[in-house]
Amino acid sequence: MERKLSRRDVMKKSLQAGLAIGGVAVLGTAGYKLFRSQSIDEVYGPYPEDSRLKPLKVVNPSAPKPNVIIIYCDDLGYGDLGCYGNRAIRTPNIDKLARDGMMFTDYYACNAVCAPSRAGLLTGRHPFRTGIIGNPYPADSPLLRRIERKIAYIFTPLGSVDLHEDCVAAGISGKEITIAEALKIAGYRTAMVGKWHLGDYSRQPEFNPLRHGFDQYLGVPHSNDMQPCPLFRNETQLEADIGTNQARLTGMYTKEALDFIEKSKNSPFFLYFAHTFPHQPLYASEKFAGKSKAGKFGDAVEEIDWSVGEIIKTLQKQKIEQNTLIFFTSDNGPWYEGSPGSFRGRKGQSYEGGFRVPFVAKWPGHIRPGTVSNEAAINLDIFPTLLSLAGIGHPSDRIIDGKNIDGLLSGLSPQSPHDVIYFYHYDQLEGVRSGKWKYFRKLNRYVWPIPLDAEALPDAMGKKQLGNRGPLLYDLSVDPGENYNVINTYPDIAQKMHNILVEWEQRAKKNPRGFLA
Repeated sequence: MERKLSRRDVMKKSLQAGLAIGGVAVLGTAGYKLFRSQSIDEVYGPYPEDSRLKPLKVVNPSAPKPNVIIIYCDDLGYGDLGCYGNRAIRTPNIDKLARDGMMFTDYYACNAVCAPSRAGLLTGRHPFRTGIIGNPYPADSPLLRRIERKIAYIFTPLGSVDLHEDCVAAGISGKEITIAEALKIAGYRTAMVGKWHLGDYSRQPEFNPLRHGFDQYLGVPHSNDMQPCPLFRNETQLEADIGTNQARLTGMYTKEALDFIEKSKNSPFFLYFAHTFPHQPLYASEKFAGKSKAGKFGDAVEEIDWSVGEIIKTLQKQKIEQNTLIFFTSDNGPWYEGSPGSFRGRKGQSYEGGFRVPFVAKWPGHIRPGTVSNEAAINLDIFPTLLSLAGIGHPSDRIIDGKNIDGLLSGLSPQSPHDVIYFYHYDQLEGVRSGKWKYFRKLNRYVWPIPLDAEALPDAMGKKQLGNRGPLLYDLSVDPGENYNVINTYPDIAQKMHNILVEWEQRAKKNPRGFLA
C-alpha cells in the first residue's frame, strides 16, 4: 500500500526541487516574496523621534507600592489547573493561591501565541503597535528551517490573506516602555527569570532584558524548541545551546527567583518569572518526571506548582507576603497537549481556547480571599494597574490599550472596564467580544503554528467542507464552547458587532504605533 505523503514530506520535496533548479526562479512570484519583506516602518509607521517622547513621573508618592511577582507560564491551558477543574494534574500550591486570592474566569491573553502576548503584557499595548505580531526566530537558526517556514507561509491559505507574517519585528524597540522601566522610576528593584522571546539578544544585544528595565536576568531568548537556545546571565552567555538538557530549568529559574526575593526584601521589587514550560518539548526534573497522571505535560506543570510553593514559602520566611502582589497566568492557550477546559480551540486560534487563560491574583489585605471574578480582563491591563499602584502617572505620549483593573482586584469597582475585547491573528483583526456576544468576521482555515508533520492535515481541518469560516456569532453566556453559530437568529446583533470591529480597525490603522502628537 502506498504511503500517503505528509505535509512535511511534500514541503521537503518541494524545497529540494526548488533549490536544485534555482529556487527563486522556479518559485516565481512566491520566490520574490520569500526573499523580500516589507520594512517594519512600511507596515506600522516609524517610531517618533526621542525628543517627542515624554518621561514618566511619580504622581502619587503615597501609593502602596507593593512588591510584584508575575508568574507567566508558556502554553498552559485554561483547564490545566485544579482550581479550574483539572483532575489529572496536581496543583495544590496554585489552588491555594486562588483560595487565598482571586480567580478570574474571563481573563484573556492579548494574542494566542508567545511573543505578541509578552509584548502586550510588558507594554500594555496591542502587539501590532510594537510590530511583534508573531514570534521572532533566532537570528542564526538554520537556513533551511528559515526557508521552510517561509515556504509554509507562502503555500498555505494564510499566505493568500493580507498577513504580515514576514514582517514581524525582530524584537522590542527601546522606545517602548516596559513595566520594569516604569517601576524603576518609583524605586523598584527589577529582575527577570526565564523565557524572554522579545528579540534574539544573543545576536542583537539591544533586545536583552537589561536594556529594557531589568536590573538582572537569567534565562533564554526564546522558546525551547527554537535552536540554538542559549542560556544567559545578564548579557553574558553561559551556554551556547541548552539542547536537551532542559529538565533543570524550572529548578534553576526558581533558585534565581528566590535569591532575588531574599536580596530585595527591604525595598519594593518587581520579579517577572516567565517559565519555559509547559511549552514543548516537555521536561521535568527527576523528582517530578513520571509522577503525574497527565504524562510529561503534567510532570512539567506539577514542577511549576512546586515552584509557586517555594516562592510563597520564601515570602513568608522573609515576612513580606502581606505586601506582595502575585499574578499567576499563561501567555496563551495550550498547544499540542494541555487542556483548554470546555472551550473550543487552542494556541494560535482566535477561539476562546487560544486566548482565554487562567489568571489568579493574590495580595493579602487588598484582594479578598476566595473571590471569583466573572468580568472580562486582559493581560494588557497589568501595565496600567501596576503603574497606578506604584504611583506612576500613565504615559502621555502614547496610547495604552490596557485598563486599570485594581477596582476588580479590590472589589471596589467590580465591573469590567472593557466594553470590547479584540482577537488578533498576527496583525489581522478576526473577532471581537462585547458582553456575552462574540463575533468573528472571518476565521482563517489554517491556524499558525501548523504541525508540519501532521498527516492529512487539510482533510482533518475540513478544507473542502468549511473553507474560510465567517461571519460567526456566538452567545458565550449559553455557549462558551462556541459550538453554535447564531448569526441567523440575531442578525441585528451581528451587524452591531461587525460595526464595532470595523470602527476599531479603521481607527487603529490611522495610527498603528499609537503615539500622540
